Amino acid sequence: MSDNDTRNEPVITSYAQAPARTISIGDVTYAYRELGPKGDIPVVFFVHLAATLDNWDPRIIDPVAQGRHVITFDQRGVGASTGQVPDSIEAMADDAYAFITALGFDKVDVFSFSLGGMIAQALVVKHPELVRKLVLTGTGPKGGKDMDKVAGTTYADMLRALVTRSDPKEFLFFNRDAAGKPAARAFVDRLAERTEDRDAEIKIKAFQTQLKAIKKWGRGTPDDLSKITHPTLIANGDNDRMVPSILSDDLHQRIKGSELVIYPDSGHGAIFQYHEEFAPLAVEFLAR
Repeated sequence: MSDNDTRNEPVITSYAQAPARTISIGDVTYAYRELGPKGDIPVVFFVHLAATLDNWDPRIIDPVAQGRHVITFDQRGVGASTGQVPDSIEAMADDAYAFITALGFDKVDVFSFSLGGMIAQALVVKHPELVRKLVLTGTGPKGGKDMDKVAGTTYADMLRALVTRSDPKEFLFFNRDAAGKPAARAFVDRLAERTEDRDAEIKIKAFQTQLKAIKKWGRGTPDDLSKITHPTLIANGDNDRMVPSILSDDLHQRIKGSELVIYPDSGHGAIFQYHEEFAPLAVEFLAR
C-alpha cells in the first residue's frame, strides 16, 4: 500500500510543487510524484535513460496536469527508488506494471520518452489491457535499425559535455545550431525550477545497466507491434542522433492507425524544444 494519504489535498498542477511519495512493493520502494485532478484514468510518464523524477520538462507535464491526474516515477534502482536496475527492457516493463497496479489502477494512459518509450512498448505488448492510450516520443522498436548504437552516441556526447562543462543533454537532445543551442539552455534551466525536495541523481552503475538493456533491446527480435491497436501518438525531431528519427517512422508503420509528428530542425529532445506546439497536441490526443 502507498504510505501517503492523499485525500482532501488541494489540486496541484505545477510539477515544481508536486509532492514526493513512495510505495513499497515487496522489498522495493518506488519514488513517485503525482499532480493534477484525480478521479479519471491517470497519465503515467515513463522517463528517459539516466533520468530521475527531476528530468521531466514542466512545460510538458504542467499542461497535461491541468486536466488529468499525472504520475511520474523512478524505475527500480533509479533516483530515490530502491533495488537494482534490471538488465532488460522487459523486466523494466514488469516493474512498471507492478508499480501501476500497486497504486490500484487497472487502466492508464502512458506518456513515454526515449528509454521510457521502449519500456512502454514492452508493457503494452505484455499487458495490452492495462493501457488505453500511448504516447511514444524519441524512441524506436525492438530490433530497430541502429537502435543498439545509443550507447556509443551517449558516451561520445557525455565526453563533449565534460570538455565544455555543459549538461550532456544539451548535446544529446538538441542540435548544436542557432535554434538548438538556446532551446537546450532553456530546457536545462526549466529542469531546475523545482528547488526543494529534489530527487537523488542516478548512480553510474545503474546508468550503465540501462545502457546495456537498450543495447540488448536494439539487437533483440522485434515484437509484433501490429497487435497494438491502442490510439498511439508518435513524435520526434527530424535529426535525432540518439534514437535515429527513421525509427519513429518505423514505429508509425508498425502500429496501425498511429499518428506521427516530426518537428523540423530538432533532435532527440524535439518535444521539449517545441513544447509550445507539442504540449497542446498531447493534451488534445489524451483527451480525445
